[in-house]
Amino acid sequence: MQAPATATATSVQGAKPAVRIIGRYALYDVLASGGMATVHIGRLLGPVGFSRTVAIKRLHPRYARDPEFVSMFHEEARLVARIRHPHVVPMLDVVATKGELFLVMEYVAGESLARLAQAAAEGGVRLPLRVSIAILSGLLQGLHAAHEARDEYGVALGIVHRDVSPQNVLVGSDGQSRVLDFGIAKAAGRVQTTADGQVKGKLAYMAPEQLRGGEVTRKVDIYAASVVLWELLVGHRLFHAENEGATLTRVLLEDILPPSVAAKKSGVPLDPEALRALERLDPITVRGLHRDQAQRFETAREMALALEGCVPPATASEVSAWVEQIASSTLLQRAKEVAAIESSAFSNARATLDSVSRTSEASGKTSDAVVAPTKGPRWRFVAAGALGVGVAVVATAAVLHSRSPAPTTLLDTPTQSVLAPIATHSVAPSVSAAASPPPAPESASAMPASAEPPPHPAAGTKRVKPAARPRPASDCDPPYTWDDQGRKHYKADCL
Repeated sequence: MQAPATATATSVQGAKPAVRIIGRYALYDVLASGGMATVHIGRLLGPVGFSRTVAIKRLHPRYARDPEFVSMFHEEARLVARIRHPHVVPMLDVVATKGELFLVMEYVAGESLARLAQAAAEGGVRLPLRVSIAILSGLLQGLHAAHEARDEYGVALGIVHRDVSPQNVLVGSDGQSRVLDFGIAKAAGRVQTTADGQVKGKLAYMAPEQLRGGEVTRKVDIYAASVVLWELLVGHRLFHAENEGATLTRVLLEDILPPSVAAKKSGVPLDPEALRALERLDPITVRGLHRDQAQRFETAREMALALEGCVPPATASEVSAWVEQIASSTLLQRAKEVAAIESSAFSNARATLDSVSRTSEASGKTSDAVVAPTKGPRWRFVAAGALGVGVAVVATAAVLHSRSPAPTTLLDTPTQSVLAPIATHSVAPSVSAAASPPPAPESASAMPASAEPPPHPAAGTKRVKPAARPRPASDCDPPYTWDDQGRKHYKADCL
């Protein structure tokens, strides 16, 4: 698990359902409430529209404001993340805000065992025996997975739940029972004990050694699971009392009746087959509830196998059918709520994230909300485009230049026809016969007097100086003439 992130919480009431952003999560309606926290439906908001429904447990402020509890809970959460088992609700993330602490878990469609048992009692029905064994077997298997968890080096982590109760057992509509809330009880117990010297919690499910402040091992979880088993078999609470003092006395001193005896004593109607099944389960239940932890089962798996060997557990489909029968109205209403949240979660959450982003930009503070990258000045795009065009022009010119042959002599250049009359009067000794110009006319007068001077040779070539031409003596004395306007003109042949 990654280290817990610090997030910014924002509430938005403009859309239905109401949503509150906690880091990368959207917090919605309350699912349940307890002594330590409230559980909400949530959505994980990921990039490119990815989202996922989760359950978010919001711890009460008195825990989140306690630095010792927060520090210890973070450490416990890191360890609990090592548990991987179908009968354990996985912890996905821990989010800490200013004064609040949130535990993100996988969302499981179902109901807690406490509410299922209460609904069955209100309806005047008892849990089917095979369904009870299936639920308890899954609970024990999940506990065993936690007890056996190891770190990346293979060292045992020694995880103990410490708060096994019907409220912390979730029975899904898929027929699987799961344990939740690992790690909270240890941190809470540490803070409460050191703060006021008292031990608080669900006393009716705590092992005697746990109440006395003795060593806490996996045996306390086996004891608590045995209390749950007794209550499911008999149909009422084992250590029910009016106050904590009376409950503590009963846990430490009262004799525990076997389930079959307690059921007959309470007047619960049982058919002969069910009574015989309870009698077979009596030794297992009594052993799990033994006040001497050395007399209990060594592991939770050992107890689970003993239960399954005594009474065949119900299948997952049978458990699922029973859950839907007992809690049909609650599951249907919750399914509608989840469907409404999932259909509107993306638009509502994105609107909220945009609002958080604008607020963060205005205040100059950073939050965990996803902030879309802003566009840069337009001149950057213009400059980038101009640079790209320039590079393309230079590259094209280089390609064209590489394809044209380099000139070897002056006569190979495109200006050959213009420079030929001058080059014919003197042939450089280094020029071969194949490269020599065509023969020029013998008479120098073949070149018109008004001919324009030849252009300058190309750069990098050597200018060839023409040979001196003979001057006729008769026509060059004087070598010029005068026009009607008194301007002097030199004769071309005399130059």
